[in-house]
Amino acid sequence: MAVEKSVQGEKPVSASNKNEPNWLSPTEMAAWRRYIVASRRLLEALDADLDQHDLTMADYEILAQLSDAPDRRMRMAELAEISMLSRSRLSHRMKVMEEAGWVRREACPDDKRGFFAVMTTKGWKAIVAAAPDHVASVRSRFVDKLSKALPSYGALEQPS
Repeated sequence: MAVEKSVQGEKPVSASNKNEPNWLSPTEMAAWRRYIVASRRLLEALDADLDQHDLTMADYEILAQLSDAPDRRMRMAELAEISMLSRSRLSHRMKVMEEAGWVRREACPDDKRGFFAVMTTKGWKAIVAAAPDHVASVRSRFVDKLSKALPSYGALEQPS
């Protein structure tokens, strides 16, 4: 069997071996790599746009999740999961955000090991101040470009 070498490893020229991965074609690999770079650049730009509010994207996401939660509080484990942060990463961000006065931790009365993340009034003011600029950034850097790239973008919206 002929074998072709690439960064994806050695791959058989014929795809008859069912145990072999379905390797990406050069066009698919180029598209995938462009997506990775574009998504990272988008997040870097959104993060930079929040600098004027002394927030990071991770801070903004945590505050956004808490702002939507009942009583602006959420179990730390749930917040980590919904924010796609590890528990240790969330704990680190919480420490920084507590120092800024945006959040506080409260012990969970039902679980002696559990804690709630609670948004403070200062945290609420921070996200209220940052939200218009963040939404404008998301719109200009992503939504408007998506709308131009996909004429049927409106069809993707979920009905209310």
